[in-house]
Amino acid sequence: MTDEILIRRDGHAGRITLNRPAALNALTHGMCRAIEAALTGWAKDRAIALLIIDGAPGRAFCAGGDLAAMHSAGLAEDHAAARHFWRDEYRMNRALHHFPKPVVSFLHGFTMGGGVGVGCHGTHRIVGESARIALPECAVGLVPDVGGTLHLARAPGRLGEYLGTTGDRMDAADAIHAGFANHHVPEAAWPALAETLARTGDCAAIHRAATAPGDSRLAGWQPDIDAVFDGETLGDIARAMPSDPPEAIARARRLMERNAPLAMAVAVDFIRRTRLHPTIETALDLEYRYTHRALAQGDFLEGIRAAVIDKDHAPRWTHRDWTRVPDSDVLNMTRALGQAALTFDPVETGTAQSTWHPRRG
Repeated sequence: MTDEILIRRDGHAGRITLNRPAALNALTHGMCRAIEAALTGWAKDRAIALLIIDGAPGRAFCAGGDLAAMHSAGLAEDHAAARHFWRDEYRMNRALHHFPKPVVSFLHGFTMGGGVGVGCHGTHRIVGESARIALPECAVGLVPDVGGTLHLARAPGRLGEYLGTTGDRMDAADAIHAGFANHHVPEAAWPALAETLARTGDCAAIHRAATAPGDSRLAGWQPDIDAVFDGETLGDIARAMPSDPPEAIARARRLMERNAPLAMAVAVDFIRRTRLHPTIETALDLEYRYTHRALAQGDFLEGIRAAVIDKDHAPRWTHRDWTRVPDSDVLNMTRALGQAALTFDPVETGTAQSTWHPRRG
């Protein structure tokens, strides 16, 4: 373990702190492996009553994965290294989802992409006034992953399709409405709450500290979102947008016009399919079909170039018209991988997490 992640025991708690504040606590391969190793050790340790996951102080709990490293691997045509990272990351996401004890996450600032995979699969997901949570992968030619399509599939109405294709950022009230978080606690109270949790091993302290998050913008927009994002495909959604759109749909269109058309089309497909079989395994299996191919096909390299490397914010997507992505191109990125498919180690059933729903806790 390096100082990029701090893993230790604290009273009755196993504690994990993401510790790369200068990099917005972005995940590395080593961090994913360290988290999984800690989960394996603590799952059957009777001295550990719960987990606490947080990020080093700064602008983000975790703003995602290390995109620059992905770009370097892609340019070197080292697709195996990137696939190895995703397989290990997804296995860690699944282990968090199924962990047999309470998992408490403190989600300050930006929680995006890979940060959602670390912070939003637990039982007690705490947000405060600085929270900005999103799955913005379509902006760089990827799809919402790390099990994120499960959260999107379980969001109210068609909010999942909206959030998955636009990458819109949620504040605390929005995140609770959408099911990405379930407790609002003022951030000034977090250190004392974490100390109480570690000392007592009792999550009841969270309920005592929780306060109302205020009104959710997305809850107010829900009827307009449901009316437009109810289509089966990205093209259906585009055709349902009125010529004089309400605020929610006008914002959606602005955000979608920047994103990779192919990634958005696949995101809609994955959210719909995961809604039919809403398990973490379904979500991760589908997501890996895309990420396995992402460096060799699609728009991922171009998306990283435009957003992170050259920072010109002018990506040249494969498809110029986001309203017309051929079904055949979606199929090419989503077909089963055969022997290269994502596999998982057995997870014990009958645990606290095995029947968990993200809107409970």
